Amino acid sequence: MQKILVTGGTGYIGSHTIVDLLQNGFEVISIDNHLNSTDDCLDGIEQITGKRVKNYPVDLTDLEATREVFRNHPGIDGIIHFAALKLVGESVEQPLRYFHNNLNSLLNIISCMQAFEVSHLIFSSSCSVYGNAQELPVTENTPLQQAESPYARTKQMGEQICTDVARIAQELNFILLRYFNPAGAHESGLIGEAPSKRPSNLVPVITETAIGKRDSMTVFGSDYDTRDGSCVRDYIHVMDLANAHTRALQHLLSGKNEHNLDIINLGIGEGVTVLEAIKAFESVSGQSLNYKVGPPRPGDVIAVYADPSKAQSMLGWRPERNIEDIMRTAWAWQQQL
Repeated sequence: MQKILVTGGTGYIGSHTIVDLLQNGFEVISIDNHLNSTDDCLDGIEQITGKRVKNYPVDLTDLEATREVFRNHPGIDGIIHFAALKLVGESVEQPLRYFHNNLNSLLNIISCMQAFEVSHLIFSSSCSVYGNAQELPVTENTPLQQAESPYARTKQMGEQICTDVARIAQELNFILLRYFNPAGAHESGLIGEAPSKRPSNLVPVITETAIGKRDSMTVFGSDYDTRDGSCVRDYIHVMDLANAHTRALQHLLSGKNEHNLDIINLGIGEGVTVLEAIKAFESVSGQSLNYKVGPPRPGDVIAVYADPSKAQSMLGWRPERNIEDIMRTAWAWQQQL
């Protein structure tokens, strides 16, 4: 059984990916210091898979503490690195904190890869690296534009760190997954998006408004150059996204990679506006949503959606769920909470 380290393992995407890894026969250990999550999801993971995952509450910017986890677990076969601060608005207000956390944690993980001879890393990147792209849909070769937030810049810089290391360390293998807008929850309703801080992502904001945790929600911007004036995003179900990470890891572990660094977009390939997402939720839930239109939000990109053809050809991956599935599972999760 191959052993995989998942950083940020009790976070939203990390916890769902752990489920997919376990269901595909991997042994998993987690590092997460709970800056924006709790250990509660480990109970849900155990109920779904029948396996209890060990989490280490380590700050990855602490190199010695990070090295200690590797010492305790010799023979790690691969790493999926999710751990990062990710709130766009917060990054605008606290850029130094984001640079310190997101970059130093990656540097320490790569340092441990080299020290403990771990060959494979899947890096959690983001469509935010494209900025306000000059072409849609974006491909992996679409030129990167100016980052719209410090968060996005940390992802651009993280990708560059991996690229520069891969150039001189041929024994290391990287896949950089640029994914679009993860949303939804596990179909069981046992795990979902449950940040310890007030969420700012669209789908949990919609479900919190519908259930009454928020009086109303705001659609940021109404006169963008889009079909209804609101921002366009490519929403991908979190379990489809989780499976792509498993497939990327399997691709490296089986030696199928022709290069020691690849970049892959993960998205459905269709753009959905904020107002269309609200309508999809109202349709599947039967709830009428109380929302208002406000001014644009600093750091937001106008429109971005993926060309997922490389993921399909290289990993054999295709998303199985649509925006209605996202809203249905997210609403079921919110009601369970």
